[in-house]
Amino acid sequence: MTTPSPASRPAAERQSYHHGDLRRALLTAAVEAIEETGASAVSLRDLARRAGVSHAAPAHHFGDKAGLLTAVAVEGFDLFADALDATWRRTGDFAEVGVAYVRFGLTHRGHFEVMFQPGLCHPDSAELTAARARAGESLRRGAALLTAHAGDGDPQIATLAAWSLVHGFTALRLSDTLPLPPDADPEAVARQVTRFLVR
Repeated sequence: MTTPSPASRPAAERQSYHHGDLRRALLTAAVEAIEETGASAVSLRDLARRAGVSHAAPAHHFGDKAGLLTAVAVEGFDLFADALDATWRRTGDFAEVGVAYVRFGLTHRGHFEVMFQPGLCHPDSAELTAARARAGESLRRGAALLTAHAGDGDPQIATLAAWSLVHGFTALRLSDTLPLPPDADPEAVARQVTRFLVR
């Protein structure tokens, strides 16, 4: 299939290409669509409509739906790692890293939904593997410090326990099944919960 010449593309698409931000626009549209309807309902055609580009543009950048969702997951894990690392540098507190985990999930729902559903993505993506590993390092580092401080324990089990706690809290909140009063601040509750990590 031949790629349309710049002159034959819609004006909005030509402008995006001109400014080099079409991929960014498509990713933003994808995250918005996921937040509205869920990852399984996203289609490349709908994404093109949302971004105001030709129906072929998303396939040009991502290949297929799995390629698109892989890019969303990679971006999510990179943002996630940045948030966790920034919290480590600012506080040096593993419990606060747990709060940052919850905060990210609640404020980046579109990314979060895709990041932890590997069946939606290309499993052999080197970018995704690297981004996921970088994000996991903050949890592993904190769990290792906890077990070293305690003088015993298995760092892998500590990592699993910490991850289960903060991920479970986030998932329950996102599904509206967390038994909290309607006016409760989920981040404040998360801070109370994550204190169990450092007792």
